Amino acid sequence: MELYKLRIGTSGYQFPDWSGIVYPKKLKKKDILSYYAKALEFDTVELNYTYYTLPTAKTSLAMLDKVPEGFEFVIRSHKDMTHDIWGDEKEGVIKENEAVFKKFYEGIRPFIENNAFGCVLLQFPYMFFPTRESYDYLSLCKERLPGIDIIVEFRNKAWLRESAFSFLRENGMGYCIVDEPRLKRLHPFCPVATSDIGYLRLHGRNPNWFHTSKDERYDYFYSEDELDELISQIKEVVLKTNKMYIFFNNCPKGQALRNAIMLKKVIGIIKELNPAQKFAMGWKD
Repeated sequence: MELYKLRIGTSGYQFPDWSGIVYPKKLKKKDILSYYAKALEFDTVELNYTYYTLPTAKTSLAMLDKVPEGFEFVIRSHKDMTHDIWGDEKEGVIKENEAVFKKFYEGIRPFIENNAFGCVLLQFPYMFFPTRESYDYLSLCKERLPGIDIIVEFRNKAWLRESAFSFLRENGMGYCIVDEPRLKRLHPFCPVATSDIGYLRLHGRNPNWFHTSKDERYDYFYSEDELDELISQIKEVVLKTNKMYIFFNNCPKGQALRNAIMLKKVIGIIKELNPAQKFAMGWKD
């Protein structure tokens, strides 16, 4: 596998229950991103706070100061760009949200201008169906984020059709491969590339997905065998793309970070764990 194409990280990097488990308990909040990038040697992160709060140039500049050259930020779009978009869902009417796109773009501009930007993730909810209005909205998103690489994540398996993949290819938009529980209503694992960027999000395989809290549904730890299998399944995507992002979103108890380190070790990006990585894995010398 062409390892130079791979960038592996976590969906978010700052969670209260990571302290003392994968991060030293005394690590200050202001130093977490630097520790993630430098001590743990990750070269990318998927920012998820931007789903809840629009990014600002000030915050983005502060983040840039904490990471080494070559680090890339992938930005999840704000909820008003993907979830809260319907003025009248029955009529397929889209709310006027152009101002949100403009604020979002201005907030991430420092990453773009400093060569620290990867792409934008548009993660749509289960109720986003492949209708004419939805396709029109995807085109509108592309128009409102000019010159930006966009990855689209669908949660509804109705999008698992060649016409959807063709639309993404024609519009230069990437497809987000998801690994999540093999449950009837969820979008299945489908290793497809629709742009020159490959993208895989690993949500875990908790079988209680629909019968537990939003946070607990991501409580899952991938085994080494499961990671081996996943890598073998995305080899073709890696070959067809110029870059492949892999983000772990099974965040409870630091499992995402541990799995990210495990994967880097399994495929040979990491030859030997450093002290910070050993601590994160719970290893004792």
